[in-house]
Amino acid sequence: MGTAARSGFDTEMLRRGIEGDSPATLLSLYADDAELRVVDRNTQPSAPRVLHGRDEIGELLADVYSRDMTHKMERCVMDGDSVAFSESCRYSDGMRVLAESMITLRDGKIVEQTMIQAWDE
Repeated sequence: MGTAARSGFDTEMLRRGIEGDSPATLLSLYADDAELRVVDRNTQPSAPRVLHGRDEIGELLADVYSRDMTHKMERCVMDGDSVAFSESCRYSDGMRVLAESMITLRDGKIVEQTMIQAWDE
């Protein structure tokens, strides 16, 4: 059973969105004005990739979910309007990706997310 805090955010829905085969459920968790910052080898902390709004975030998610890979939410912790989770991904060729995210909620929707990711090279 999912955890729905006073914010109305359901961590089980987050799991279903991450582990699903399309971005629709995951995208539905974002507010219209959400911001996603991505930090990785190519977009380092001094110049992260920043996506503004559900449309830009949706384009990223559509690209990710079009790939031949699986996604699994490993761990999730929620405290009030803050959520942190670990996600592991695996491409069909065996390459792995690990992502850690910190989320801020408003009215049960994601308004800010910082994701730090690393992958096999």
